[in-house]
Amino acid sequence: MGVVEAAHNVKVLGSGERTIVLGHGFGTDQSVWKHLVPHLVDEYRVVLYDNMGAGPTNPDYFDFERYASLEGYAYDLLAILEELQITSCIFVGHSLSSMTGVIASIFRPDLFSKIILISASPRFINTDDYYGGFEQEDIDQLCGAMESNYKAWISGFAPLAVGGDMDSVAVQEFSRTLFNMRPDIALSVFRTIFNFDLRGFLSRVTVPCHIIQSSKDLAVPVAVAEYIHSNLGGKSIVEVVSTEGHLPHLSAPELTIPVLLRHIQHDIDADAA
Repeated sequence: MGVVEAAHNVKVLGSGERTIVLGHGFGTDQSVWKHLVPHLVDEYRVVLYDNMGAGPTNPDYFDFERYASLEGYAYDLLAILEELQITSCIFVGHSLSSMTGVIASIFRPDLFSKIILISASPRFINTDDYYGGFEQEDIDQLCGAMESNYKAWISGFAPLAVGGDMDSVAVQEFSRTLFNMRPDIALSVFRTIFNFDLRGFLSRVTVPCHIIQSSKDLAVPVAVAEYIHSNLGGKSIVEVVSTEGHLPHLSAPELTIPVLLRHIQHDIDADAA
């Protein structure tokens, strides 16, 4: 195993001709794909990895400056593809990783046959002409709560993000992976996510994008999915799924997994671009 593979806990499953790479979002790790992977391994080569800073990674490897922007994560993704000698893949990214895939595809469009974006947002903070869902004061309050008591913050944030109560299995699972992150790293990643503005990058994306969005997501309004669709430079399609929460692949797999499989298996028709 190469240096990059080891650092990101890369796992390669299945042996199909086509490769699918799965990128997880903030507060989770590659275990979040547990409901999807069994449906893929018989037909595809499946690559799983942990973003730097996720609980299972070595916190000493987390470079606060490198990961202050999404380019750092995008370069990591490209390094993983290079080390595994992947020349073309379907990339499935959730939240943070959906935009990581978008950035990586601008650098190396040849490596991506399509990108499937789950709960994606190019900007979370509202402006005069854009509705991202949050005011700056909201983010400042969340960051303050994280700094003062990370454990208490998780108990409040996890149910809101997932869309359930603390007794639900999905909320407990998200809480577990959040707890596994070092609090200062979690705060840094959180700030990076909620302060980036990637709207200007969308027009440079030429790889086909499939946008999957929960109908009720505290973090990403449906209008944001439509905004991405309208501003991407290449073909794209949006599907709003009747799920609640920011992690539908974890909280509502029975509804979300069939949608993901359909978008993995079928390309965008020319007239749907």
